[in-house]
Amino acid sequence: MTVTDRPAIEVSGLTKSFGDHQVLRGIDLNVPAGTVFSLLGPNGAGKTTVVRLLVTLGRPDAGRMLVGGHDPVREADAVRGIIGVTGQNSAVDPLLTGEENLRLVGKLLHLGAAETARRTTRLLKQFDLVEAARKRTGSYSGGMVRRLDLAMSLMGDPRIVFLDEPTTGLDPRSRRELWSVIRGLVNDGVTIFLTTQYLEEADQLADRIAVLDDGRIVAEGTSGELKKLAPGGHVRLTFADAHGLAAAARAVGSAEADMEQLVLSVPSDGSVGDIRRLLEHFDDHDLSIGQLSIHTPDLDDVFFALTGNTSKGVRS
Repeated sequence: MTVTDRPAIEVSGLTKSFGDHQVLRGIDLNVPAGTVFSLLGPNGAGKTTVVRLLVTLGRPDAGRMLVGGHDPVREADAVRGIIGVTGQNSAVDPLLTGEENLRLVGKLLHLGAAETARRTTRLLKQFDLVEAARKRTGSYSGGMVRRLDLAMSLMGDPRIVFLDEPTTGLDPRSRRELWSVIRGLVNDGVTIFLTTQYLEEADQLADRIAVLDDGRIVAEGTSGELKKLAPGGHVRLTFADAHGLAAAARAVGSAEADMEQLVLSVPSDGSVGDIRRLLEHFDDHDLSIGQLSIHTPDLDDVFFALTGNTSKGVRS
C-alpha cells in the first residue's frame, strides 16, 4: 500500500444548510492517501451532502475542504481531474457494449484515440470483462454492470475515487468480487472514499470509519477501535448440568444464566487477559466448563449505540 505524507482529503468545520434545515454541523475529516475511508450514518445524516461537496457538486456554508490538495470550490476543474465517482445509479449505457461505454468516457475526457484504446484494454482486463467487452451491457449481470461502472470512473486514472454505496443490490458473490477489485485499487495507491449501507462492507474494506449522525461525526477510528465503544461483549460458557451452571453464576456474580440452555453469559471485552482471569477464577472454584465462545460487538452494535438507531433496515 502506497501512503503519502499529505492526506488525500482534508475537511474541517464543514457546515451546510438547506433552508432552515442544517444538514452538516461542523464536520472534520482526514483521509490518508492510499487508504479506504468509510462514512457510515443513518438516513438523513448528511453522508450524500458530504460527498457532493467534496466532488464539486455544491458549496458549503462554512469550513475548509481540500481534495488532493485542491479546494473543490475555487479549484473545481483541478479536483475533477484527479477524482473518479461511482454513484448508486449506474452511468452505464445499456445500449452500448462494455468496450463502447469505456471508449465513450475516453472521448469525453479528450484522451485521444490511442490512449483511450490503451486504457480500455487495460480496464477490461483488470475488471474481468474481456469476454463480455463486445456484448451490450443490457445483457450484463448486476455485478458486471457495477464493475464496468467502476472501470468507467477510472478511465481518467484518478488518484481519489468516491464510491457511493457501490454494491447496493448485488448478490453476496458479486459483492465480494467488487471488494477484491477495490482492494486491488488501494494496493495500487488509489484512495477510496466509501459510503455504504452494509456495515460488513465497511468492516471488511475500511482502514478508518467515521460515523455521521444528525450532521455531526459522533465517532471515528478503525473497525476494532469503534467496536470497543459498544456494549455487549461477553463470554458464553456452557455447562453439563444445572448444578454446575448455578455454581458458576454464584462465583461470577455479574453474569446472565440461561437455565434451559445451560449457558452463562459473562460480560467481557474478549481480550486474552480478561479470558485468562475468568478461567483462573473458575479454576479457583473448581468449576468445569463444557464449551467457551467469545462474542464481541460488531459494527451493527456500534451503529445502534452511537446513533440511537433501533432499526436494522437500510442506512444510506
